[in-house]
Amino acid sequence: MISVLILTLDEEVNLPSCLESVSWSDDIVVLDSLSRDRTREIALAAGARVLDRPFDDELSHRTYSIRNIAFKYPWVYNPDADEVTTPELRDEMLRVVSEPDRREVAYRMRFKTIFMGRWIRRSSLYPTWVMRLFRPDRIRFERRTNLRYVADGPEGRLDGHFLHYTFRKGMDAWMEKHRRYAAAEAREAVDVLKGGWLDWRGLMSLSDPVKHRRALKDLAFRLPFRPALRFLYMYLMRMGFADGVPGYRYCRLLSLYERMIDIEVARLRKSMRQETPGGGREGAGEAGGNRRAGVLPVLTVKKTSKSG
Repeated sequence: MISVLILTLDEEVNLPSCLESVSWSDDIVVLDSLSRDRTREIALAAGARVLDRPFDDELSHRTYSIRNIAFKYPWVYNPDADEVTTPELRDEMLRVVSEPDRREVAYRMRFKTIFMGRWIRRSSLYPTWVMRLFRPDRIRFERRTNLRYVADGPEGRLDGHFLHYTFRKGMDAWMEKHRRYAAAEAREAVDVLKGGWLDWRGLMSLSDPVKHRRALKDLAFRLPFRPALRFLYMYLMRMGFADGVPGYRYCRLLSLYERMIDIEVARLRKSMRQETPGGGREGAGEAGGNRRAGVLPVLTVKKTSKSG
């Protein structure tokens, strides 16, 4: 069997369907960050073990979840609260963990983003592979921004999908969540732009999609006009128009998210210049050098809150 771990904070809207889709497990653990709604009550009613820990940052919180919780089984499935596990994925996970000859210590899987009642396949960078099934003693997490899952052993891929309902809590909740994401992305953008180097090997590493995507993102940090480019890329080059009205609106939201990041990057860079001794001329010189090199403080969109 498989243990299930769900991290929550005010997830009374999403949690019931998530819990129902993993009810086949007899070891469901909800690590709650002191929710103020009915999250804890819903989890207990579903038979889950509920543990409490205030959220500090994603790296520390997720590390705690796999190092300090005693799971019943050696394998842990770790969906987000806004994810629904399909029967096909369930059956595939149960099958692979029951095969003793397999060497894999973790598995990645794809998801389908559901927006306005339909799967927006072309507008959501499908397929993106995220790690959700693993042996907790054989993985670790890296990076406080854009958390990275690192497996101490071979990784596998599953054919099944889970469903991602990122907008179920409403547009206001989506905007608030992405304001937090934008702040984190902006800090990473500033660090990358200060570094001044690009991972060309990663750009060429088509056999490693995680490394390749990371290098593409670092390249995108250096491109101008990111909000407009993001919309054009998703809507035209990725054929988001084929997703109909939901695809158009989703691509517009991604462009808006780019703009949120731009604003936060500008704020951070202004703050850094003000803190520079001598009235900030050093910061101004750096910004001028970046402009001459065609580098602007903008970056790509984080994949809709999917870690791994």
